[in-house]
Amino acid sequence: MPGALDLLRYAHAHPGVTRAEAAARLGLGSGAATEIMGRLRAARLLGEVAAPSAGRGRPTTVLVPHPEGPLVAVVELTHATWRVTTAAIGGELAPAPVHRHTGDPATVLREITDALRARTGDRLVAVGVSVPATVRGATVVQAATLNWRDVDLSGLGLGRPLTVGNDAALAGVAEALRGAARGHAVALHLTVEVGVGGVVLIDGAPAPGAAEFGHVPFGDPALHCPCGATGCWDVTVDGRAMARALGRPAPADPRAFAGEVLAAARSGDAAARAAVERAAAALGRGVGALLNALDPAVVTLGGLGVDLLESAGDVFSAAVRRAAMAWRRDALPPIVPAALGSAGPAIGAAESAFAGRLEELLTRR
Repeated sequence: MPGALDLLRYAHAHPGVTRAEAAARLGLGSGAATEIMGRLRAARLLGEVAAPSAGRGRPTTVLVPHPEGPLVAVVELTHATWRVTTAAIGGELAPAPVHRHTGDPATVLREITDALRARTGDRLVAVGVSVPATVRGATVVQAATLNWRDVDLSGLGLGRPLTVGNDAALAGVAEALRGAARGHAVALHLTVEVGVGGVVLIDGAPAPGAAEFGHVPFGDPALHCPCGATGCWDVTVDGRAMARALGRPAPADPRAFAGEVLAAARSGDAAARAAVERAAAALGRGVGALLNALDPAVVTLGGLGVDLLESAGDVFSAAVRRAAMAWRRDALPPIVPAALGSAGPAIGAAESAFAGRLEELLTRR
């Protein structure tokens, strides 16, 4: 019979679920559900609040994180900013300020560590970190947009379990567990910010290995990438590509520059429109190639990928179809915007920090 761990996992995966809905889904009688909830409440893991009235019938309650329950800290690092927040059971992120950084790893890590220490306490059980980089364990092997190599992040754990992941891969985890890829056996998530990153999800979990899709040579072989290779897809789909198309120098902030070009294109600037369409075609060509290689049931796009899909969807779709094998063209998988938007990497980092810990929390309390 399902027990406390099953109910805890279900409540974590389905925030806002009523006790009646959870009990029905797990096959629990009302008496068993009441007894289990009593144990989870005593362990300070879950609480209950009254559900909105639905008219006649017996009232039920919504399962919520216990107000004194466990938290995970979430560190979100981008090419230009950092943020430290927390998440409770159910995955909701607490509001937190976003800080800009200079890129110097020693300075950035010191600032983040200070922010983490301000959030430490008995409730904090783990730390999850999202970073735009190739990661091995707790080490940033290479972050081309940060110009980091072999940077150790293990100190961010502050003595607690630490998970570190690539931002695009974590966004994909979040989409598979809570977003547009939920329920699909095989999903491909791609995020375009400065370059393109992504992950293949199998039954909601990342496929093993570092999926460096942005550094597959889908681009011009004459173009050099900051990663050290040539012809990378990365440099054909973002603000750097748009700057080249416009005859402009490489922008200091490619993501912000891409936003400016998109705005100009929407206002009728023909040159900007052509630059956006060129990036959209490059993105679509690569997506079509990955469909051939990976055969996902759905593709989710985040970041600038959503803007390109919305602003030049016809160009993008035509490029996907041209790159896809002929037999696929009548049954292409849906290619949709990521449901979680810019929150995806942080949500994924929280999920990674909680992964495998719910059982430990239950037995410890």
